[in-house]
Amino acid sequence: MTAFAAKASAKTGIARFASQEMSPLVREWIEQCAALCQPQEIHVCDGSAAQRKQLLDRAVAEGVLIPLSQEKLPGCYLHRSHPNDAACTEESTFIGMPSEQMAGPSNRWMEATAAKEKLTELFQGCMKGRTMYVVPFVMGPIGCPLAKVGIQLTDSLYVAVSMGILTRMGSVAWKPLGDGEPFTRCLHSLGDGEGQRRCVCHWPLDNTIWSFGSGYGGNALLSKEALGLRIASFLGSQEGWLAEHMLIAGVTILGHKDYVAAAFPSTCGKTNFAMLVPPERYRKAGWKVTTVGDDIAWMWVDEETGKLRAINPESGYFGVLPGTNWQSNPNAMETMSRNSIYTNVALLPDGDVWWEGKTAEPPKEAIDWMGKAWTPGCGRPAAHPNGRFTAPMANNPVLDPAADDPKGVAISAIIFGGRRSKTVPLVYQAFNWMHGVYIGATLGSETAAASAQDAGVVHRDPMAMLPFVGYNIGEYLIHWFRMRKKLRDCPRIFHVNWFRTNEQGKFIWPGFAENIRILRWILDRCHGRAYGVETPLGWMPRVEDIDLGGLDLLREELVAVQHVDLEAFKSEIVGQEELFLKLAEDLPKEMIFQRELLISRL
Repeated sequence: MTAFAAKASAKTGIARFASQEMSPLVREWIEQCAALCQPQEIHVCDGSAAQRKQLLDRAVAEGVLIPLSQEKLPGCYLHRSHPNDAACTEESTFIGMPSEQMAGPSNRWMEATAAKEKLTELFQGCMKGRTMYVVPFVMGPIGCPLAKVGIQLTDSLYVAVSMGILTRMGSVAWKPLGDGEPFTRCLHSLGDGEGQRRCVCHWPLDNTIWSFGSGYGGNALLSKEALGLRIASFLGSQEGWLAEHMLIAGVTILGHKDYVAAAFPSTCGKTNFAMLVPPERYRKAGWKVTTVGDDIAWMWVDEETGKLRAINPESGYFGVLPGTNWQSNPNAMETMSRNSIYTNVALLPDGDVWWEGKTAEPPKEAIDWMGKAWTPGCGRPAAHPNGRFTAPMANNPVLDPAADDPKGVAISAIIFGGRRSKTVPLVYQAFNWMHGVYIGATLGSETAAASAQDAGVVHRDPMAMLPFVGYNIGEYLIHWFRMRKKLRDCPRIFHVNWFRTNEQGKFIWPGFAENIRILRWILDRCHGRAYGVETPLGWMPRVEDIDLGGLDLLREELVAVQHVDLEAFKSEIVGQEELFLKLAEDLPKEMIFQRELLISRL
């Protein structure tokens, strides 16, 4: 294990170290953080297999990771976070900007200087007696014009080994960084683990992220939402590209391959879509879906072609487990079957893991996600509802050949989708880019039925990015509109809704693998091969434009799932008022214009 030094200097509290690869700028920053946090020792992660084994062995010895059955799950481990630290905490997540207007109405704002003072107090001496791990990493394929370098300092072994899965981590980061190139400064500490002082703060203007008091992935793995979306969205607005909460998938139909990007709020089947397995009749005809990314897309305009290109900045997956099984997502199950970390799920007596929805029948006994004995009917779940897996993208059996291509992939279609039981049809196409941005900006999804009064309440989630925009969301939407000036060949924009129900509350469209039928119409529209009927909402397919062969769905049911009740959709526009009021003075004028056009069509 490469180390700066075994012990810290008693005089300064800073480890004395030497490295040929590290620039003076990086060294100075690490010294400042070490002086603040006062770790006992500092170790640099180089990304090698030998060092990874050392880190994993140490994590097992310290009880951070539990080895699983090497016969069933080779190279896999179980991690348990603190019971009060099992999900992202939006109430403790802040944007540090000079003014509240710069942070915008969708973020929790903290004045930048005051935020630095508050976090500095929290971090003071927080790593005494602990090891500080220096984790250099690259977001994006090496050599990509959008690739960004980050360095995370952390006292969490779980973070150190997980970052080796999710990013291109180690010595590979030093070369693109150079002597004076900017990098994202990420400082993280578990703190006391109790959560009362938990705080995650982003300073977009300084390209800096500090996270204190949480060991949960989204709060602690700072390459994900913190850098991958919040900081990257701000950098994109300054540099002329987009950082989006989108999957990227390659779709091959009838011998022609296209790439699509798609944004869905949570519980809308995003990972299943990214790893979709077409029904057998289509597989035999050569139809397939390959995964570039399942969570984050960075997109820019190719100057030569005028087309939108995209990369997945990550090298691994951090997916939700409950409900995932060999029927709903066999590719995800295969992906996590080796060299992966499971978080907050149940441990079985044979060294396997289990979560609700993995199998039809629950196990007779298990150790639950909090380390307590569990049996069916005991009154509590075996796995946390937000149980996760962290797995290398190289494990994915349908990984796209271009997943690590620094040139990215050309995007033919952008798809937005939400969970809507009524009103919104199965699929429709925006008239143009500006209309498509409006559709994405007003994206809504219904809440789960946690209580009778909450069931079916629609929450607006622009581009499925509401919690992840790292600056004023009004400026973010303006940036989307302005991207049209750069594009000479725009991706077509669509909206889908797999969740329309009938009068009995049953889903009309079968969804899952059968969504490939809708993808065919979408991609045919991109290439002018499919008919579209003009409606007030946008272009829609005729019944005969969707292949229903071999599907237990009547023609009348497809008509029902595509039906648009104009009076009901007028209420939908009224429902968008919440978003418009929230944006208020930050609302782009293009949003008002597109809304008036929709009203006139209705």
